[in-house]
Amino acid sequence: MNRVAVLVVSFGTTYPQTRQKTIEATENAFRTAFPNTKVFRAFTSNVVISRIKAHEGLQIDTPEEALDRIKDEGFDTVYVQSLHMIPGIEYHRLLQQVAKVRDRFSKVVVGKPMLVSYTDYVKVINFLRGVGGTLADNEAVLFMGHGTSDRAFTAYACLDHMLMGSQHYLGAVESYPDIQFEINRLKKDGITRVRLQPFMLVAGNHAHQDMASDKPTSWKRLLEASGIQVDAQLKGMGEYPFIQQQFIEHLKKQLKEVK
Repeated sequence: MNRVAVLVVSFGTTYPQTRQKTIEATENAFRTAFPNTKVFRAFTSNVVISRIKAHEGLQIDTPEEALDRIKDEGFDTVYVQSLHMIPGIEYHRLLQQVAKVRDRFSKVVVGKPMLVSYTDYVKVINFLRGVGGTLADNEAVLFMGHGTSDRAFTAYACLDHMLMGSQHYLGAVESYPDIQFEINRLKKDGITRVRLQPFMLVAGNHAHQDMASDKPTSWKRLLEASGIQVDAQLKGMGEYPFIQQQFIEHLKKQLKEVK
């Protein structure tokens, strides 16, 4: 009998509460969607893995370690699903790690990240437009994306542009569009109240420190210094069933294409 494993791979987070609400919740959604498989976890961030081990005593596998474990447990087929939002550095590193062990399994299928096709963008934009409910003319939702030095950084500007006119905005903490660009847009549009929320799988270190903290350089403080009231929501994208299902659909799509 061919045994199938599902390996769910994310960057990871050192914040246990959001880890449970986002990563674990998404893994559970995969267990429901693929009931005849065993679901495994891996994080791509070695820093996150080492900090979790030091502070919580938990050992989280890297993708390579998880794939070794899956093989040792006798699985011949493995479905790998990335929980990354864009096909950036972490995703490409994952592909390289999978390629190293592909010949050890009879079948390996890798699901793509959240945003890879025009259809993906349209679905995510429609979802993001609904976050925050009904907004007054002076209110808006500003999402904080991670950003990347990879060419996939263009995803954030594309999302921001596609959200134009919806009172929803999206910037990136480590690339473009940056917070000052978004503040200028908000002020030009007459926005005086903002709901601030991460456009990341988890509400982790960036969300707590760079977005919602009282550090002078945080997005919250910079917005307030510009005369905009802020309601910071520490809710990662992985908490939403819609986002969880998008990842599941990406894996199902790959399974159809490799048959």
